[in-house]
Amino acid sequence: MKQTQQQALQIAIDGPAGAGKSTIAKLVAKQLNLFYVDTGAMYRAIAYKALKNKILLEDELNVSQIAKTTEVVLDHSDERTVWCDGEDVTHAIRSPEISRAVSTVAAYVGVRDRLVELQRREAERGGVVMDGRDIGTHVLPEASLKIFLTATLQERANRRWLELVKAGKNVLFEEVAQDMQKRDRQDIERKVSPLEPAQDAVILDTTGVSVEEMVAKIVALTQEDGR
Repeated sequence: MKQTQQQALQIAIDGPAGAGKSTIAKLVAKQLNLFYVDTGAMYRAIAYKALKNKILLEDELNVSQIAKTTEVVLDHSDERTVWCDGEDVTHAIRSPEISRAVSTVAAYVGVRDRLVELQRREAERGGVVMDGRDIGTHVLPEASLKIFLTATLQERANRRWLELVKAGKNVLFEEVAQDMQKRDRQDIERKVSPLEPAQDAVILDTTGVSVEEMVAKIVALTQEDGR
């Protein structure tokens, strides 16, 4: 059966940690009745499994090998729960330890190849909003709309710190900011699918802008150029 224009709509939202990708992508998906694919959670699940199995994060061969046999499943009924080989890891993958580990794991070709395969499979099921760091440049290069969100380091670190505090984590703001700055550098400098805007991406700065305003901007963009 031929997909309708709405069912075929693919929105790629990229940007650095703390730019608001997940929050905004979820709300855009809800407003447009599309499925939200949390790619960051999928990479976090691989990092979680590697640490759980006491694999050194610097051991690219073994980390990539474990990724090839790992099943990461997003719950389509609530778009929140993340399963890793049958284990609910929704909360475990949001710890500071996983945040520090995920960029190292995500830089490996074997890990990215496996997860890109799974992410594209999700997109084939129908209209999606997918957020990450290389969605518009690599995962969905033919996406209907490509967005690149950014914000100052101070703003992004403060958002992440507040999230962790609200979740009951005892962390210092300075620690979160340092971890985020390190992750930015790793994401930008990695050889495989580095963090950068697609040539045809719309760049939006979320600093000082409410989530509601940003969601409205993106939804409005879907109405342009016959998207």
